[in-house]
Amino acid sequence: MAPPPLPAPPADDPVERYAAELAAALRGPAGARERLVAEVRDGLAETVAAYAGAGLSPERAVREAVAEFGSVAEVAASCQRELTVAQARHTARALALTGPCLVACWWLVRGAGGGQGGVSGFAHQVAVQLSSAAAVAVVVAALALAATGAWGRWLPVAAERLPAAVAWTGTAASVAMAVTTLTLATAAFLAEQWPLTVLAGALAAASHAVVAGSARVCRECARLSAGEPAVV
Repeated sequence: MAPPPLPAPPADDPVERYAAELAAALRGPAGARERLVAEVRDGLAETVAAYAGAGLSPERAVREAVAEFGSVAEVAASCQRELTVAQARHTARALALTGPCLVACWWLVRGAGGGQGGVSGFAHQVAVQLSSAAAVAVVVAALALAATGAWGRWLPVAAERLPAAVAWTGTAASVAMAVTTLTLATAAFLAEQWPLTVLAGALAAASHAVVAGSARVCRECARLSAGEPAVV
């Protein structure tokens, strides 16, 4: 997902131009992204001022400061690793929050399954799929939060690979939620206890809204951290 549009930097301010290019190259949680860009911008501005104070011309001071900091691509690669971990944790939290919602859908669909045999069988199948998706999502979310948090020092390999795993688990879960929403909306016309089916569908739709966007950004972060080009 493309980042939000950024205001055009002043044409005569190379530090702001550098910061804008860096922000455009990064993907991840907005707050963490803005914090990292601000830190780099402030540090670069201080370095430029230090070189200028040493007697260098403004143009030379900027060149020396950028050489010390590294190019936008080099700094972006370093910052992106941190943002990828932050985004993986964000997506894992979304999965951990929606897992109980999927379990709630399971119980609601079971309650709506009485009455017509076809609807009952259908409700049972949906319930099994929802409970399975919830279990997998919660387990992956717990592993991701642990491996990118306090346990990261003991699980460095897992911490590197988990962002992609979290991204694709979240994507699969969001697709299942979308399909479930459509299926339950159709089943509501046949179920005797249709309000429960509608409520289950609403929970699945809300879960999809929470997870889908975060998983999409997490996929892109994982690609960037792996050195692959971003997909616009």
